[in-house]
Amino acid sequence: MPGDKSISHRALILASLAEGECRIRGILESEDVRSTAEVLRALGAAVPPLSNEIRVKGSRLRGLRQPRRTLDCGNSGTTARLVAGVVAGHPVSARFEGDESLSRRPMKRIAEPLTYMGAQFDFEHGDGLPMTVRGVDLRSIDWDTHASSAQVKSAILLAGLVSGVEVRVTEKSRSRDHTERMLRAMGADVENDGNQVCLRPAQRLDPIELEIPADPSSAAFFVAIGALASDGEVTLADVCLNPTRTGFLEAMIRMGAHVERAQNLIRAGEEVGTLRVRPAPLRSIRISETEIPALIDELPLLACVAAAAGVELEITGAAELRVKESDRISTVVENLRAVGADVEELPDGLRVHVSRRPMAGLVDPRGDHRIAMAFGVLSAASGNRITVTHPECVAVSYPRFWEDLRRVVA
Repeated sequence: MPGDKSISHRALILASLAEGECRIRGILESEDVRSTAEVLRALGAAVPPLSNEIRVKGSRLRGLRQPRRTLDCGNSGTTARLVAGVVAGHPVSARFEGDESLSRRPMKRIAEPLTYMGAQFDFEHGDGLPMTVRGVDLRSIDWDTHASSAQVKSAILLAGLVSGVEVRVTEKSRSRDHTERMLRAMGADVENDGNQVCLRPAQRLDPIELEIPADPSSAAFFVAIGALASDGEVTLADVCLNPTRTGFLEAMIRMGAHVERAQNLIRAGEEVGTLRVRPAPLRSIRISETEIPALIDELPLLACVAAAAGVELEITGAAELRVKESDRISTVVENLRAVGADVEELPDGLRVHVSRRPMAGLVDPRGDHRIAMAFGVLSAASGNRITVTHPECVAVSYPRFWEDLRRVVA
């Protein structure tokens, strides 16, 4: 499986801030991660072309420089929000822009806490990109996000890191914690207490050697294939099993999927293991708000799994899906209806009803990589005639998805 996207972004950012050379193996070579690499290069970081093994010589905590061009984040919200936190603590000014999809995604959720810390944000229209960030010597902050967002949390942590001030972030429920784990592995003083995290002032980040595990969000598509198949077994090696990322596995097990974990080990603070998946009859479940942070990226796939299995699924408390690469609630509902599934749109989620009629039709993922891959699984698992338009959009997170899907179901 390809390397984890969230960890790949953070590895490049933190390696660029380290005092010394970091060696990174298994980085995800996708469009989103390339956006982060290019933005960091524009800020003066010594990031080489992405390959299976790269070495990044750090610029130290406050060693990045004034960019000479606009920072193009492409389709990557992680790039825009996390690097904005880094820029906010540097004495530089940077203009961030992105593609049409990213430009619609909300950025004031990071601007608000970073402005409170002392940075300045200018938006050219609404609360999306383009935006200009002017960094300064930031002050400490104790911030309650009233939500669960790893990107907001990470932006604050990175701003505090480069400014050498203590920051504390409280969330509604715990979001993915890759930033904290990697910071801790690099010598920073980070403490997690439930849904609260505190970073104390740091003088430096130590260089590390990091082998990036496989992305559980990418692995999820093949967990689904293995569970929906009529026979056989799918084995997925070296998958990140961080507890803040295993919500989809837990949901599938509740649905009745046969999933085994083996060979668990720790790499740079992250749990890594092998997954074995075999077919099993699935049953109906409900997903509520408290579960959403741990499987937010896999919810479109879960809806497609329910449709393929002919079981009911109710998802609530997932309004955040409306401000992803697309409005993932309406996009999933419209496309499931287009292929013949019985599905209902809710203000903060959706409801898939039992429907066993053949599925066929044209799917428009609206340029959203996870929608395209979810319906690719639905097509492969059901054996029905479903065509996904613009399949190349998967390059954002999983460039070889269609090739791997063909291999697995051949």
